[in-house]
Amino acid sequence: RSRDELGELAAAFNQMSADLARSNELRRQMTADIAHDLRSPLTVIAGYLEALRDGVLKPTPARFDAMHAESQHLLRLVEDLRTLSLADAGELTLNRQAVSPLALLERLGMAYQHQAAQRGVALKVEAVEELPDLNVDAERMVQVLGNLISNALRYTPAGGEIVLGASSEDSTPRLTVRDTGAGIAPEAVPLIFDRFYRADPAREEGTGESGLGLAIAKSIVEAHGGTIRAESVVGQGTTFTIAFPTGK
Repeated sequence: RSRDELGELAAAFNQMSADLARSNELRRQMTADIAHDLRSPLTVIAGYLEALRDGVLKPTPARFDAMHAESQHLLRLVEDLRTLSLADAGELTLNRQAVSPLALLERLGMAYQHQAAQRGVALKVEAVEELPDLNVDAERMVQVLGNLISNALRYTPAGGEIVLGASSEDSTPRLTVRDTGAGIAPEAVPLIFDRFYRADPAREEGTGESGLGLAIAKSIVEAHGGTIRAESVVGQGTTFTIAFPTGK
């Protein structure tokens, strides 16, 4: 408890011990979540195959479609885990090129316009046209922004809006995805980039999502040397901001 060097050493040791315990707990939870997310679709596929083999069920296009959907879920989960593994090892390949922020956002806007219209949500692009190009992997950034837009669509009710923005602050290019959705509880905001974290497990169950979207987004942005953060007010909406350091 002393305030000298020994006290500082003890405080640092205690913090290291707490961080290690949290890391171990997160690893155990991640293993359990992976097992759960793998088991659920495998159980569905195995059940259908067993019933079809025994003649309990007749093969129909609908049943094959159900099995195909579950297999696609498995493939997405495996690919998401592979992406995170590569990012952790610092081996995530980035094919950097000069990309216009406005063109990037307009591409995403076109891709998700129909889905947003079906949900009764307005999807807009608001970007400063004279922004300098970003030196990024366009496909990876489409993956990042696509994850953010998908989340926004999931939690924004009909009549709401999602705005894709690009701006610059202190010569730092910024991309934003802002929605007028349900928002995120203050205590959950620091955790949303954790792997498999679900702020509302009941709503996420059965959506076909892996629970890794935001963790992957964070890994890809950081691989570019950038940062991603979230600001949210419950009942008013959420804004995700991606910032790239000068020269990135």
